[in-house]
Amino acid sequence: MSISIEQVNKRFGDFVAVDNVNLQIKTGELTALLGPSGSGKTTLLRIIAGLEQADSGSIRFNNEDITGRHVSERGVGFVFQHYALFKHMTVFENVAYGLTVKPKKFRPNKADIAKKVHNLLQLVQLVQLDWTADRYPAQLSGGQRQRIALARALAVEPKVLLLDEPFGALDAKVRAELRRWLRRLHDEIHVTSVFVTHDQEEALEVADRIVVMNKGAIEQDGTPEQVYDHPANPFVYEFLGNVNLFHARVKQGQSTIGNVKLASPEHSNGEEQDGFAYVRPHEIDVFKAPLSDSLKVTLDLVTIVGPVARLEVLSDTDQQLIHIELPKEQFKQLQLAQGDVAWIQPRYSKVFLGEGI
Repeated sequence: MSISIEQVNKRFGDFVAVDNVNLQIKTGELTALLGPSGSGKTTLLRIIAGLEQADSGSIRFNNEDITGRHVSERGVGFVFQHYALFKHMTVFENVAYGLTVKPKKFRPNKADIAKKVHNLLQLVQLVQLDWTADRYPAQLSGGQRQRIALARALAVEPKVLLLDEPFGALDAKVRAELRRWLRRLHDEIHVTSVFVTHDQEEALEVADRIVVMNKGAIEQDGTPEQVYDHPANPFVYEFLGNVNLFHARVKQGQSTIGNVKLASPEHSNGEEQDGFAYVRPHEIDVFKAPLSDSLKVTLDLVTIVGPVARLEVLSDTDQQLIHIELPKEQFKQLQLAQGDVAWIQPRYSKVFLGEGI
């Protein structure tokens, strides 16, 4: 089931929640709507579901206009951040709910409902059917409850699966486990899915495609590799992971940061211009001795996190704080300690022109 979003707008009073959004989602694709709070991603998801009506624009499923249809007529499954399970119902009754409230002529018989619920519990890896199905939501962990919520959404065989911050209420370890599980589950069922998140790592790990939103508009749309390695603008660069900013001068396809020169083929005209070079922490090399094209720094702080050494260094010229990430073993070989002088060399940068970025 493909989804076509055409010139969709939504305002709440003076606040523009969705600003003329156009988006095409392919059949079977797992798409992440990624952005900060207030970027419009949840409002857009609710418009797709029919839980919110757009002020203008259209929504199409497989080229069929469903803009005016009620949520119950769209064939969508919706998974909320806080599960929204019925507390007074058992796990079995929660999963079966969408089937039991179907009109009588479309409703499966009790035996078929029971079989489907058990199959769904197996699908979402809650296989201890002898006890899980008879328990109540309050007796389950957060991770188990979210799997139940997903099983309930899948029970009605939705054309489209929509998930609003599905792992936001879980602790970090459970969240990491469930997002890997969701990716495997999607590869198995291939239902067109859209999920909202503000977690960059979650989107990069799970999605086939990432739509980065800000202030109601789409900043960039592409594969995880495209949006991370080739950000369209400063907002995307800064939102997707940590980044260092250096003042740079650009001329004839080359940028200059201090006495370091880097290729900037996107700026190949002859006029010299000011801009900012964006460099990720893992794209910086560290040396104990000076090189002709390196920047002198002082090591201010070292934090070892598992296999990674995270360094904070101060530039010798303007005391700018620079973040660097190195493999722990590589850092140990440098034999540097807090307060030592070192030299750094960015390997790659992306330059955006203008002083007002």
